[in-house]
This record gives sequence, structure tokens and C-alpha cells, in this order.
Amino acid sequence: MRSKHVPLNFNLDKIFADDADYQQLSPKILANIAFELFLIREFEQTLLKLFAEGCVHGPVHTSIGHEACAAGVMSTLLASDKITSTHRAHHHYLSKTVDYFAAQGFNVLTDDVTKLLQSEITTLMGEIMGLAIGCCGGRGGSMHLRNEKIGVIGTNAIVAGGIPLATGAAFAAKYNKSNDVVVCFLGDGAVNQGAFHEALNLAGIWKLPVIYFVENNLYAVATSIANATATSDLAIKAIAYGIEGLIVDGMDPVSVRLGMEKAIQTARTGHGATLIEAKCYRFFHHAGPIPGSSYNYRGKDEEANWQCLDPVVMFPQKLMELKLLSGSQIEQLKQKAIEGVQAALHFCTTFNNNKLQVQEHLWPEDATLEIGLRSDGEEFAGIVFSEKEDFSQFTQQTYVEAIAAVTGRWLQKDGRVFVVGEEIANFGGGPYSATKGLPAQFPDRVLNTPISEAGFVGLAGGAAMSGLRPIVEIMFPDFALVAADQLFNQVGKLRHMYGDTVQMPVVVRTRIAIGCGYGGQHSLDPVGLFSLFSGWTIVAPSNAFDYIGLFNSAMTSNNPVLIIEHHELYPVKFEVPENNLDYFIPLGKAKIVRTGSNVTVLSYGRMLNVCQIAAENLQSRGVDVELIDLRTISPLDIDYETIGCSLAKTHILVMVEQAPRSLSLAQKIAEHCQTAFFDDMDGPIITLAGRDIPNPVSKRLEQAAVPSSDDIEQTIFKAAKRQL
Repeated sequence: MRSKHVPLNFNLDKIFADDADYQQLSPKILANIAFELFLIREFEQTLLKLFAEGCVHGPVHTSIGHEACAAGVMSTLLASDKITSTHRAHHHYLSKTVDYFAAQGFNVLTDDVTKLLQSEITTLMGEIMGLAIGCCGGRGGSMHLRNEKIGVIGTNAIVAGGIPLATGAAFAAKYNKSNDVVVCFLGDGAVNQGAFHEALNLAGIWKLPVIYFVENNLYAVATSIANATATSDLAIKAIAYGIEGLIVDGMDPVSVRLGMEKAIQTARTGHGATLIEAKCYRFFHHAGPIPGSSYNYRGKDEEANWQCLDPVVMFPQKLMELKLLSGSQIEQLKQKAIEGVQAALHFCTTFNNNKLQVQEHLWPEDATLEIGLRSDGEEFAGIVFSEKEDFSQFTQQTYVEAIAAVTGRWLQKDGRVFVVGEEIANFGGGPYSATKGLPAQFPDRVLNTPISEAGFVGLAGGAAMSGLRPIVEIMFPDFALVAADQLFNQVGKLRHMYGDTVQMPVVVRTRIAIGCGYGGQHSLDPVGLFSLFSGWTIVAPSNAFDYIGLFNSAMTSNNPVLIIEHHELYPVKFEVPENNLDYFIPLGKAKIVRTGSNVTVLSYGRMLNVCQIAAENLQSRGVDVELIDLRTISPLDIDYETIGCSLAKTHILVMVEQAPRSLSLAQKIAEHCQTAFFDDMDGPIITLAGRDIPNPVSKRLEQAAVPSSDDIEQTIFKAAKRQL
């Protein structure tokens, strides 16, 4: 055996501030930091009181002990820089707020707390209490905070869930050639999540201006860092992704500031990301006011040793020792912080029977519950929708040619559009030609990704939140499960969760491979999966004409849209308007593709074409089929008006899908129709779907797993003849 040492070009520095570092900072910066420490501590202690009085619904993850991390980081940021955070984020929000207003001219040494700053403190308290005045209208609570004005992109209750989103925001900053950086706060537990590694890998490849700031407080709930990871210094993980790594004293805001200054220089000069690990401590248990030692996962001596480093005590003491601020100035800052929190408390609560109570008039109205799940459709104002009948001149185009053509049209006309996915920039246009010719025309906007669905889907989500309009290709629908958190907990929920304060214009394309012999892990029909999450709009074009029109509407929508394609349609030629890629088909509007009087048949995608053949065959057998292409198939968007009008004629309903029954739409549509159109029905609703099995590789078995043309024809015939 021969071996050779491989030198690693990686330095891991630990940064600790000394007296000279303190003395180099201006009194204004030092006062700001001290004020933020006091403000955070007073705010968190007040929250614990509110929690004890029953005024906070849900957990309270306080940041007591973490104050120096927030104050040190924010002291280095521009007002335009952005942050994301975790379930433990109050300190980040408050520090970013203070520094935002400091950048607007607020001087905490000389000025009283401004009305605007006071309003933001009150807004945060109101959100944590679930009140209408909160930054998300009370929907987010303690763990889901967003304030675009001050640069809080969003905080996240899913461990590591916000890391890909932050990476997407940094992608947008670089894409737009801005000078902004994004700071992504995370806990030590997040470094063991796949999303952490996928996101950092993308940041390393594309040299994104993002700083991943790990608040390593030694415990993820009660699991110690020693039991969670094999290395005690988490910053060393940066080596795997070609980014910088630093360790700072997270109990000292000046040490944090020094590390941040170095990382910001790296980011702003185009050299990419940094992973900073701040060694800090959580004074209480994971949530609530009880020490961790009460649960026996750590000792009282350990807690006492860390409390000796309390930044709220040690930092002001250091400033007075070095004569950088006087004792009276420190006391003045502390009093301003107390008054700011007390003013927020008095606004949100009333005192009754010696107990705090929520101000009744501040609760959100029940009627607002569903507002903001989707956009209000304003983005479609002025758009004229079309159908095939509105055109006179056509040309032939395959389904996959239509995909590439209309994608290219959007890249051409809208500079905010980019495309990401696996292999999409290879082979001249991806493995299935869905981006044919586009990599050469738009080399910086049609981007290959690593095999990391969670990473690039989350990146697209963060970029969309930052004003871009991403198109994401998920090569096979089954792979959506790998990105499930980003697709469903993040992209699909954030608009509503953040109180309708963010747009999420993400278009995801995916190709069903049933019939290709790819087997159970590459043959998913995703309609039932995505339909579980009401934030998603789902379309399934059955022809190239509809694909172009629905794609244009999907790209215009400010909601996430899934476009389901079927491989068997890719090579099929259809008529499309000549020299026109700019028409729109409305989302949520079905189309009657064949009128009839005996039976209503609903379908979509590839099965629509099979149903058309069955309908033509049945005409000779005396059955007049009315066939409806649903086109938009998300449950909130089903066109029940068209279905109802058809049932008033035919009085019987058949639904045909290729998806396995447990992943189909049939049960949801049948339930609605049974209730809404009961008086028009002559018999039970018939649903025909695939078998409830993972799709086999065997050609014969795969064919048997989905409805055949004969199955469809016989089912429709029996329904029309009431032979049920």
C-alpha cells in the first residue's frame, strides 16, 4: 500500500476580542450593542411573564444567553442586508430593528425611543401573542416572524428549514448585482440536517454572499452536541463546501462583530460564503422559564459557569472598566430598554383582577382566517385569456417543443426568470429536451444543480421571496419527496403563515414516467401529494396548446404552481398558434372538449386523450359522452361551475385518472359533487384510477397497474347505461 498526505487549503480561526478591539469602536456602536442586550433581556423576561399569565398561546423559545450573538452580528450589517432565523429568533428581530433605525439616524445615546422603533417592538410582542397587530397578523407567533421593511426575510420553526431559503435570497442578491449580504442564523442541531449540507454546497459552488451563523448553545432541546455530532467544532464543516470557517466567542458581542467583519468582507468582495460558529449558551430549557438542569440533561454547575459569562452583565461592566461608557450612560440605556418593552406590554395587555389579560380588541377577526392563502389575482389584471377557438392560423409542435419554446420566451422577456434543475443545461437542453437550445442562449440563467432537490427547491423559494421568478425542474415527481419540507412546509405555506406579506412565484415542472419501466421510485403521479397543501396551484396540460397558455398563467401567478407533464405526451404533435407564445389560459377554468348528453367524464393530462378515443368509440354504441378536461386540478381550483352545468344535462359522472386511487383527486371531487349536485344525479359517481401499488418495472404488470383504454370505455358505457 502506498499513501500520500493530501494538504488541505483550509484555516479555521477562533476569534476572541481584546481590550484594543473594544477601544477601536465608537461610543455610538457600543451603546447600540448595550441597548440591544438590555432590550432583548427585558423583552424575553416579559414574554416569560406573559406566558405564565396565559397571554401567549404556544411555546416561547427565549434567547436569554444568546443576546451577544444578535447584537454583535447586527452591528456590522447595512440596513439593506437581510437575515433569516430559527424558532429562537426574538433577539435577531429586535437587534435588526434597532440597527435598521440606527441606520436611519436614531442615536440611542441621545435620542428617546422613536415612535417607529417603539411600534416595531410592539409589533413583535403582538405577533408572539397571536394578535392582529403582529408582523404576520398573529398567524406566525413566536417561531414564524417576517418583517420585510427591516430585512427579516422570515424565521422558521423547521430545524434547518430556512437555510435553503436564505441561500436563495443570497442567490437573488448576486443575481441582481446588489451589494447586500444575507445572514442565516441556525442552531447547532441544524448542521445534522440534509438541507444544511445541500444549501452550503450550492453556496460554495456559486460563491453566494451568505453568512451561515451557528449559535452553538451545546444542546438541541436536551441532546448534547457530543451526542449529536462527531466533531466539537462545527465550523470545520465548512471545509466540505469550499467556504470559509470561523469560530467566535458567542458570549461577547465584540468577538462576534470581529468575525462578522471578516465574513462580510468575503461576501461583499465576491468570494462567497462563510460558516461562523458562535460558542454560546441557552440559560433556560428549550422553551419556557425552567433551567435545563431541572430535566437532568445538564448540571447546575455547568449552568452557573456559563452564567458568569452573561453578556448582559459582562459587556456593560467591560465598557465601564475601559471608561468607554459611564455608569450613568449604561443605566440610561437600560432604562430606555425597559420603557420600550413596558410600553409594548401596556399596549397589548390590560390588568384585571391582578392578572394580565390580552386586549380583546387586538385579536384577529375570524373572517380573516383564509385571507392570504393565495394572491388576490391582481397580477392578472388586464390580461386577456384565450382558447383555441380564438386563433385561426396554426402550426404543428410537439409537447416538449412547446415546453422549451415557452420557457425560452419567458427567459427572453423577463430578466427575473431563471431555471434550475438537474442536467437541464447538459445535452443541449436537458435529458428530455425540455430546455432545448436554452443553455446556449442563457448560460447564466439555465443552471445545472447538484443532485440536491431540497437545496435547489429551497433556493428557488428564497429567490422568489426576494423578487425573482424561478422555474424548477424536478426530474421525476418521486424526487419531490426528497424536497418535501421545502415544497410543502416552506414554499406552500409561507405566504399564509407570514400573514400575506410575501409573494411566492415558484413554478415547478415535473414529468410523470408511468409507461417507461422505471419502477416504483420513478413513476409517481404527484397530483394527490401536492393537493394536500392548499398553497399550491396544480395544472396538468393535455396538449401543447394548453401547455403554453397555462405556463404563461403559471409564470404570471404570484403563487407556487406545479405543472405536471407526462412523458407519453412529449413526442406527440399538436396544433399551436403560429408565431404566438404569449397567450393565456386562465387557471381554474376547465374546458369541454367534447359535448354530449348521456354521461359527464372528467379527466386531465395524458388520460384525457385516452378518454377522447373512448368517447369516439362509444358514439357508435349509442353513448353520447361529454368530456371535460379539468386542466387545473388543485382542489381549491376545480371548475365546479362547468362540471355542474354538465351534470344538469347528463345526470351521471365518471372520473378517470392514471394516478393510484389513494393518490388521486377522485374522492375530493366526488365528495363536492355529491353535495353540490345531488339533485341532478341519477346514480353514484364512478371513479376509475390506477392500482394502489408502487408501479412495477415489468411491462405487462405496469400496463395492468393503470386503467386501460378498454377499462375506460367499458366503465363509461356502464355509467351511461346506468348499469352500475
